[in-house]
Amino acid sequence: MILVEDVYKRYQTDHAPGKWVLQGVSFSIPPKLNVGLIGANGAGKSTLLRMIGGVDQPSRGRIERNCHVSWPMGFGGGLQGSLTGRQNSKFVCRIHGHEDDIPERIAYIQSFAEIGDAFDEPVKTYSSGMKSRLQFALSLAFDFDVYISDEVTVTGDAAFRNKAATAFRQLADRSGLIMVSHGEGTLKQFCSAGIWIHGGKAYWFDQIDDALKAYKDSLST
Repeated sequence: MILVEDVYKRYQTDHAPGKWVLQGVSFSIPPKLNVGLIGANGAGKSTLLRMIGGVDQPSRGRIERNCHVSWPMGFGGGLQGSLTGRQNSKFVCRIHGHEDDIPERIAYIQSFAEIGDAFDEPVKTYSSGMKSRLQFALSLAFDFDVYISDEVTVTGDAAFRNKAATAFRQLADRSGLIMVSHGEGTLKQFCSAGIWIHGGKAYWFDQIDDALKAYKDSLST
């Protein structure tokens, strides 16, 4: 279970604290539930997702993770630019305690990412698409109780996109999923429940369709 309790978040500007992005957000996510975060641009969806994944921290309140949560898929900040794709992969394997099967996991990451010889080049030389492929493959190489996904877009030809979509469906079937996407079809495909972020608050809906309706209704008022 993931517990978000009375969470507030704002960012410091050059001169003073910025406005509150999130204010008093509270909810709990049961195990193996797929949840979509819905809201307008700038509502705080990605901010909340990063805090759930431990990439960012609340200004106030707390987030409790009683499970193994992934880093945000689609988040490029976890890669060290001066290291190669292989070296980054080895480092991630070690910090996740997989010393015994590093070669097998690296082989999987290299095969899935399909970036060729670039796997042994510094990540700072990669295109954004190549970074996305490597990040996606890294996420799939480890078993998490909950995966979090922030607008994952996979570049490449149709065959690679289909492979990635199949892998993502299998991931969502076996684990919990918390995702941000502006695609209504994607949210309906992968998520059963929804959280609508609006005005700094979070509103829980047991059905993703109800969360989407609340969001659409807000646009017409």
